[in-house]
Amino acid sequence: MIALFDSGIGGLTVLKPVIERLPQYDYLYLGDSARSPYGGRSEESIKRFAEEAVEYLFDRGATLIIFACNTASSVALRHVQQKYLKGDKEKERKILGVLIPVAEEAEKHSKKGRIGVVGTKATIESQAYDTEIHKLNPEMKVYSASCPLLVPFIEEGWQSKPEATSILKKYLKPLKSCNVDTLILGCTHYPMMQKQFAKYMGKKTKVFNTGEVVAEKLANYLERHPEIEKRLSRANTKNGQGKRQFLTTDSPEKFKKFTERYMSMKISKVEKVIL
Repeated sequence: MIALFDSGIGGLTVLKPVIERLPQYDYLYLGDSARSPYGGRSEESIKRFAEEAVEYLFDRGATLIIFACNTASSVALRHVQQKYLKGDKEKERKILGVLIPVAEEAEKHSKKGRIGVVGTKATIESQAYDTEIHKLNPEMKVYSASCPLLVPFIEEGWQSKPEATSILKKYLKPLKSCNVDTLILGCTHYPMMQKQFAKYMGKKTKVFNTGEVVAEKLANYLERHPEIEKRLSRANTKNGQGKRQFLTTDSPEKFKKFTERYMSMKISKVEKVIL
């Protein structure tokens, strides 16, 4: 089973294209909405939340866990990999993040060598994207901006309101003045405002769809790691679709309503859990 972990509902922007690209596997989604957003939390808290999520998801039968949350990927991914993937367990299960696949795609696409990154305060302060991009190409210029107010707007379903657009423009103005040709949406919530990002940045700036990048990279990863792919639960139904389970640490009703309204994903049941 493939599990996706996010601080709330933002990871659904990754889950949806992943399921569309690889429908044959069983999926388990966990959104820690009760403690969302992670962006303003301390490093210690984010690592603790990540540990609790990893332990829970492995106990539920996950073979491969994807940190859809950029903040968790930036701050806690290496920590949990070192803690939970020791010895033989490294061959039996994996924990991946969204950061490296997106950084690789952005570096490959940028022609001017000027990449913009937007994300939560914790993601930007970690400079994780800067580090990964410079590993690929030290000559790249990376310009970053934290956008702390966007996640609360999106969680409330207010991403299309004029207030959200006005705040977005203020956040993006410095990056636009830097003439970036590529923009990384370093938070899985932000693709829900992708049209607004693209409109303000203009046609000369490529705004990546994080979910689509991760979906394609995951498909390639499984091809290169047959030992993991063989351990994943495959559907045995005629339509070739595996099981889908949705978990939240907050209100199942709110989670279901948001998912169906804004993500166009029909959910029969959302389970509330405690980490």
